Amino acid sequence: MNPCIEQKLLATRRHLLGSMAGGIGAAALTDLLGSGAQAASPISSFSDPLAIRPPHFEPRAKRMIVIHLTGSPPHLDMYDHKPQLVKRDGEECPAETIAGKKFAFTSGTPKLLGTRRKWKRCGQSGMELSDAIPNLHRVADKLCLVKSMHTDQFNHAPAELMVYTGSPRAGRPSLGSWVTYGLGSENANLPGFVVLISSGVQPNGGTSSFGSGFLPSVYQGVQCRSKGDPVLYVSNPEGMDRQLRRKSLDALNDLNQMQAQELGNPETLTRIAQYELAYRMQASVPAVMDISKEPKHVLDAYGAEPGGSSLANNCLLARRLVEDGVRFVHLFDWGWDFHGTNPQQDIRDGLTKKGATFDKPAAALIEDLEQRGLLDDTLVLCTGEFGRTPFREGRTSKGGVLGRDHYPDCYSIWMAGGGVKGGLTYGASDELGFQVAENPVHIHDLQATILYQLGFDHTKLTHRFQGRDFRLTDVHGQVVRELLS
Repeated sequence: MNPCIEQKLLATRRHLLGSMAGGIGAAALTDLLGSGAQAASPISSFSDPLAIRPPHFEPRAKRMIVIHLTGSPPHLDMYDHKPQLVKRDGEECPAETIAGKKFAFTSGTPKLLGTRRKWKRCGQSGMELSDAIPNLHRVADKLCLVKSMHTDQFNHAPAELMVYTGSPRAGRPSLGSWVTYGLGSENANLPGFVVLISSGVQPNGGTSSFGSGFLPSVYQGVQCRSKGDPVLYVSNPEGMDRQLRRKSLDALNDLNQMQAQELGNPETLTRIAQYELAYRMQASVPAVMDISKEPKHVLDAYGAEPGGSSLANNCLLARRLVEDGVRFVHLFDWGWDFHGTNPQQDIRDGLTKKGATFDKPAAALIEDLEQRGLLDDTLVLCTGEFGRTPFREGRTSKGGVLGRDHYPDCYSIWMAGGGVKGGLTYGASDELGFQVAENPVHIHDLQATILYQLGFDHTKLTHRFQGRDFRLTDVHGQVVRELLS
């Protein structure tokens, strides 16, 4: 079908009325200014979709790294010590704690499960952390630990989408997309938003967890790999050299520019921008993704191995990427769904082994950013999609492996750098860990706070779609100023 006809068929009455109003207003303005006035190009504002743009106000953070522990870590065995829960281990849950609630894999009256971990007060702040994450002990005074998080979803994919898109359903822009949409990119040769995935499994929410939704697709996360070609399909095909690639792109860009001028669709200019970025990435990405150039003491600090694929490698790559001007780096690490259905999901040895793959590189990342003068304006967030229950998971209640079910009502996350208070423990759960007892923080509040640190009023970072101004926080969210330095 002729694209002009197709565009007209897709137009709604709202679009027609909007364009009519704009057209009438533009005609009137041109008449008032005189015949010498030149009409502005309807697509001029989209000519460089990743150009640096100012935030609403001076930000504390200029960039962000997110470490998502896919499956959600057992916070009661890592961050939130409950001596009373240990004392009552094996007892039936009090009726009032579970009445009217649904759980993913537990029914009836489950048994309370106290942690088997040992705990220590760390740093000058005295932050209490478990022996499952010993390396984070030494950076406790850099951490802002929130122990009163809560969400609306108790299944993985909807909960993960809720964290990063503000909605449990696919189709909304992700946090990284909103940030690059609002701020642009600091390095024209690298994507503004990079995604790195370890442990071999995609996020629960799929590509929607780092997608651009209804924003132009130039703002979606670009998935890179720490092993093999850094970006799939970015290399020239057999028989095409860089000079021929340049000539081909020039021809495509001429055609796309003609279409953009004719139809005014920002996605056409997004296509141009992505082709050009891919061309530049062929030279820039291999260099920034090559960790073999790092000194041995840096590789050892992270536990990174050149040529491998791991969260350790990805944490080091995150530092290299933000150092080179990437605005937003999102790390996903699979394997944190501690139900207890196998020994790897046991909150004893299983957590010790999994924790070792995470806390060493996470601590090294914080120290490395600080040593390079980047921590003050780089916000680091570590979270899962929800928490874990204070009781044993129902399917494994009679087995020898100890695990926990999904739990949205109360859990813990931490942040570091980017203007948040280091050494702060904020909020609290009740003595058994079932409910938020002090200073609740909803997912939308966390999102509003993150955007605030990046220089945005979350109610004003919007995009009009289907006749409505959408935002990351939907119609909710309050900045939690107590977390900010």
